[in-house]
Order: sequence, then C-alpha cells, then structure tokens
Amino acid sequence: MIRNYSFYLLFFYILFIACKSSVNYTVISPQINNSVKKNSKIDLRNWHFKDIINDTIPGISLERVYDELLRNKSGKEVVVAVIDMEVDIDHKFLKERIWTNVKEIANNNIDDDQNGYIDDIHGWNFLGNSSGNNNRFVNYEYTRILKKLNPKFQNIKVTDINSKDSLSYIIYKKALEAYDNRVIFAKKDVKYANMISNSVYETKKALSDYFIDSTYSIKDLDSLKQIYPENKELHKYIKKQSGFIKYGFTEDYVNNYKLKAEERIDKLLNLEYNDRIIQGDNPNDILDINYGNNNMNGHVNFFDHGTKMAGIIANISLKDEIKIMPLSISAFGDEHDKDIVLAIKYAVDNGANVINMSFAKEFSLYPKWIEEAIIYADKNNVLIVNSASNDGIDLDKGLTYSFPNDHSYFEDSEVSNNYIKVGSSGVILNNKFKLRYSNYGKKEVDIFAPGKNIYTTLPNNSYTNTAGGTSSASAITSGVAALIYSYYPNLTAYQVKKIIMDSGLEYNIDVSIPSEEYKAKTIPFNQLSKSGKVINAYNAFLLADKY
Repeated sequence: MIRNYSFYLLFFYILFIACKSSVNYTVISPQINNSVKKNSKIDLRNWHFKDIINDTIPGISLERVYDELLRNKSGKEVVVAVIDMEVDIDHKFLKERIWTNVKEIANNNIDDDQNGYIDDIHGWNFLGNSSGNNNRFVNYEYTRILKKLNPKFQNIKVTDINSKDSLSYIIYKKALEAYDNRVIFAKKDVKYANMISNSVYETKKALSDYFIDSTYSIKDLDSLKQIYPENKELHKYIKKQSGFIKYGFTEDYVNNYKLKAEERIDKLLNLEYNDRIIQGDNPNDILDINYGNNNMNGHVNFFDHGTKMAGIIANISLKDEIKIMPLSISAFGDEHDKDIVLAIKYAVDNGANVINMSFAKEFSLYPKWIEEAIIYADKNNVLIVNSASNDGIDLDKGLTYSFPNDHSYFEDSEVSNNYIKVGSSGVILNNKFKLRYSNYGKKEVDIFAPGKNIYTTLPNNSYTNTAGGTSSASAITSGVAALIYSYYPNLTAYQVKKIIMDSGLEYNIDVSIPSEEYKAKTIPFNQLSKSGKVINAYNAFLLADKY
C-alpha cells in the first residue's frame, strides 16, 4: 500500500497555522477530514469567503459563519459609510442596499432634517456644487503644501529657520521632493499616453479595411491572420490589437488615461490651479460647509473605485444586513482634509455604524482636524476602517506617513480606540502571501485581510473579480465589522475592533519583503501587523458571542 504523504503534509501544515491563533476560546476546528484536498485550481469568485480548514483557502470563513452560526438568525440593519469616489447607486446589485435618509423629503430643495445638507437622500457628494457639477481633478496634497508654504520657505536658507518653524520646514522640503519627483513622472507619462493613443488609433485605422466595426475579438483577429498568412504588415497590427484587447486597452480606457496624464500636469501639479473652483468654498476654513450636492454618481464611468468598495462591503452581507451610505470626497488627486472631516462627521451624525475609508495620502495640511474627527467618531461609538495603502513599505520606519491616521502626528500615541488600519493578503500560502504592494508595520498596521482578485461591482450593472489592494482588504474588514454589529448591536466600537484583531488567524510563514539592498529578504507574516493576523469572520463571531 502506497501512503499519500502529500495529504499528511497538508494536514499538519494547516493544523499548524490554524492553531497559531493566540485567543483563549474555541477557534476554527483543527480537525481535518478526508474531504480536504489540495486546491489545484481556485475559483476566484468570492474565494475570500472560503475557510482554511474546510477549503484549504485562506479566506475569512464567511460562508462557514452563515452555514453554522447564522442559519436561523436574522440581524439588525447596519449602515456602512463609504467615504470614497462616487458610487453607482443605481447598480442592480447595490440599488436596494443603499442607505436612505428617511428624515429628508426628496427633491423639495429643503433641508428637512436640518443637518446642513439639502435633499441628501442617499448621502452627499463633497466634490460638487448646488448646480449639480462635480469635480474630477484636484491637487495633490504636496501641491497644496507648496502653495501654502512657498511664500515662507522658497528662498530661505536652512540656517535661517527658527525652532518654531522647523517642523513646517521639514514638511515643506519633503513635499518639494515628492512634487519634483512627480513632475518627472508626469512628463514621461504624458509621452507614454500619447504613444499608446497614437498606436491604438493607427491600429484601429489599419484594421478598419477588414472589419465592418470594431467589435471583433481575438478569435476574429486570429482568423484574419489565417486568411492573409503572407501579409506581415497586417500581422503586426493584429498582434498589437490582440494585446490591446487582452489587457483592456479599449478606446475609452486609452482616452481616459491620456486625459488623466495631461490633467496631472495641468491641474494636479499646477501651483496656480484652484481645485475648489467648482465647490466655491474655502478649503482652509472648516466652518465653511455650504457646498456639495446629492449627485452621487455623476462621474462613475470615470471613477469606479467607490462602486467597487461599496460592492465588496455589501457582498459580505449574505442576508442583506448592510446598507451603504455613499459619501464622495475622492477625485483624481488627493482628498482634502476638510472633506474627510466633514464626511466623517456626516456619517456619525446620520447613523453610520462603520466608516470605510479605502484611501490614503502621504501628506496632510490639517492633521489636527483629522484627529479631532476620529475622536468625534470614537466618542459616538463609530468604528473607522482604513486601508494601509499600496507602497510596499514599512510604515513603522517613519520614512513616510499614511493619512488619515489615528496615530497622532504631534505625539507618539494613538488618539482613539475605534480605528483599524488594514494590510492585504493573498490567495496562496507562500512567500507572496503578503501582497507585494501592501504596506505593513508592527505598530501602524492593525491586521491583514484578503486583497487580491476580489469579486465586486462595476458601474453600469457590471462586475469584476480583479479588484485588489489594501482598499479591498479595508472594505472586507468593514463588511465583517458591520456584520458583527448586526448580530451583536450592543458592542462598542472598541470591542468590535478588539474582537476582529484577537480572533484573526495567525499564519506562521515567512513572506517576502524585498529591499533595495536585499531582494530576497523575508519576515514572518505575523510580524507585519499589530495583531499579526488575517481577519477571520467565523472566529470573530465566536468571540463576539462570549462578549
């Protein structure tokens, strides 16, 4: 009899990693039966719902929660504020899952609930004005910093800086370096965008003699190649167009790419450009709040990130326990601190239980405003979940900073107990389990969650399974947090945060964190975050029940 040693190796491997959880309650059962097998081919649609024991896939065990713990239960409706880009609130999957402000009467041009926002039926767009126009292009934050500090520091010597201005000067010099580097990239990107645009146009024109329209597929192109086997010039264009189709280089995609490349120079990096000309407010005055509109999906075809995040969060709710509150603050460029603050306050004041912020930036003009908003949410028992961002760096080293953040910019301490910063993990348990681009940090990052090939919504009733990054990991974590609130509504924000961090699974494997000096550098995965774990919904519900 030949023994199946590969099965036993798999058994002990999963047993080992599953038992690493340090919480003192019954975790996912380490017992593995004969139905467990290697995954030679993983179905990427909702893989993140899977269970490491039952499916040998390092997901969040969401299906197991519903199958074993929530089968005969119903939860309370929970609201998750999605502070992000615009959201396609008319999407067939999202439409019935969008929060409605029942205190407001639609389209009567009256602030019925007197919250300062007229006709805010399904949230608010802080990028717009009362005429319904919404901003698409805004400055980078380091552009804004240079605008503000150039008059003070542009022609000054470092020896002339007094101690009072030393921190501002350090921020200024760092912003100037980031700005100069981005200008170099932006000029190259414009050249690349023009090259791609010209190539797409030239290829389309060359193939127009052979097709009635441009709806042909790669298979059609291969057939054309067989019809004209000697036409090398045609083969060149067929090869180009096949590549464009394969990688999604549609005419709309290329035109948008070219527009963004050009506007990066004309607006995002333009020190003379007023990026609040549409809103008409003063971004430096936190009390000037009379701007924005209720046009939640005016540019969703141009910006799909908010729709993706809303879909990921709503999809966690298999019994429709979660409602999405869209709050738009993100355009092409960096979010304004003022908009972040007002969106957080709107979410808190209008009944959100969880706030998802799948964005980050390296600089902040008004970090104190952000801290005060986080504290406000904490005092009102609202959990905030934020992505760690996608630079592939250790946030603990102080070489960069990720805003917004509950770690005070002014003191070495956290300002609240309601904030979770999330890194992203992958599908396969190997040295690439920490996704290459995910930031990490034993102090700064709280936990990891799946962040690759996440199935979700796209504008115009479409779907994708290519969403990824720490944005998706943050959205998944927000969804799980909301689900916990739904079935255990008396928990505090701090308790939900602690449950999520304590109940994760600790994978004791070495993962790659290459540096310029040492490309093969690795580190134990459990050293990448404060908890050292990946979020696990099944364990979280077991622990929540004990609370």
